[in-house]
Amino acid sequence: MKKSEPEKLLSKHRQLVHSDGLKVVSHRQRDSGDWILNTLIIEGCDVPFRYRRKRKYKNISGQRVNLTYYAVTETIARLDFEVMNVVRIKIA
Repeated sequence: MKKSEPEKLLSKHRQLVHSDGLKVVSHRQRDSGDWILNTLIIEGCDVPFRYRRKRKYKNISGQRVNLTYYAVTETIARLDFEVMNVVRIKIA
């Protein structure tokens, strides 16, 4: 039986988490050098989800998405913040 893309990623990398059908409350895009940094806020979750793209993408606020991600901690002004780095995103 052929594995799906998320199953392949999860089997190779133990720290990854996959979630289906998450509702996007807010989607922001901003320039970050040669990349566009995308930040998502997911319904019922206080932690931002981030990913980068080469070009701007349509706004996906209100959409349901499937995400594969992992948690990281960023230090800003000596304060630690948890952020989810998105490896794979797909509109559900």
